[in-house]
Amino acid sequence: MKQDLRQLEAAIGYEFQQDELLRRALTHSSYANEHHMDKTGCNERLEFLGDAVLELATSHFLYTTYPDKPEGEMTKLRASIVCEPTLAFCAREFGLGDYLLLGKGEDATGGRKRDSVVSDAMEALIGAIYLDGGFASAKEFIHRYILNDIDHKQLFYDSKTILQEMVQASHDGVLEYEIIKEEGPDHNKTFEVRALLGDREIGRGTGRTKKAAEAEAAYRGILKLRETVCI
Repeated sequence: MKQDLRQLEAAIGYEFQQDELLRRALTHSSYANEHHMDKTGCNERLEFLGDAVLELATSHFLYTTYPDKPEGEMTKLRASIVCEPTLAFCAREFGLGDYLLLGKGEDATGGRKRDSVVSDAMEALIGAIYLDGGFASAKEFIHRYILNDIDHKQLFYDSKTILQEMVQASHDGVLEYEIIKEEGPDHNKTFEVRALLGDREIGRGTGRTKKAAEAEAAYRGILKLRETVCI
């Protein structure tokens, strides 16, 4: 486990002074229960703290970066950044799910790829960095992995709406989503979906729900159409 911690630290660019904080941030409640740990041994308390740190850092960033945006627009943009799918999307950039300590059942049913599990761990990691290195260190991590590309995060959050608007504005053909693969038992399905513009595939996505898979397919579709316009 210690080697795994070093690898994760290298991936995120932050070295913990207190290894126990990082280990706790990676400990899911299923693992804690399975190993008869104290209720405070899992990452839920750190998640609670990290959520608050993330909201403050994000609010400050939006306030200073967009001086002309009204409160309502900043609230919507903040919601798009700190929501579960977006945080899980950010966490996949450095493979956070691979380092989690999960109970056998949670692991066997795909917990490492489940947005709810990974996004909670992302917030717990922020909380751990805050306790270990202070707000400046947590803020630096948030800027590097969550606030690093606001435009794309916004696209990811609103992808289906944005893609539909793009198609209506400048493209011929009907936009549709087609399930091309569905795997796993009812309680743990994985869907693969493609976005079709007429009979042309413009993006694919996978997810634990049809909605999540469609959102990713739409996001890929937006990037594809933008490439076409720029060429």
